[in-house]
Amino acid sequence: MPRATSVRTVPDPPDTVWAALADHEGMATWLPGLKVQVTKPGNPEPNGVGAIRKAGIGSPGPIVEEITAFEPGHRLAYRALAGVPLRNYRGEVTLRPSGSGTEISYAIETDQRLPIGEPQLIKGMASVLLGGLVRGVKARS
Repeated sequence: MPRATSVRTVPDPPDTVWAALADHEGMATWLPGLKVQVTKPGNPEPNGVGAIRKAGIGSPGPIVEEITAFEPGHRLAYRALAGVPLRNYRGEVTLRPSGSGTEISYAIETDQRLPIGEPQLIKGMASVLLGGLVRGVKARS
């Protein structure tokens, strides 16, 4: 099962990082051009477990994801329901206080094995998503 994790520490506190991470429709601030729409709110948190979001470049869709874990200030996980060419694509972001800042760990996992470049592709995706999140945190600081 291919899995890759990208880790970075930012000077911002976990609450600031969480505010960027948990704002699904605000993801365009950290992934320019991406449009996200929550099509089904979670319960009890609208952006929490069970929330369905559509994401795409220029307009919401074709990627559809469901939030599977929502632990404010600590952990958010999701799984792709449609639009991702990797079988059982899942993402998980964990936050851990680190001094006066936050260590962010962005992990991606998939069941699908690719014929070539698999570790580099998955690792590259995790790195790009983490870099985007860090930009989103800076935009909120």
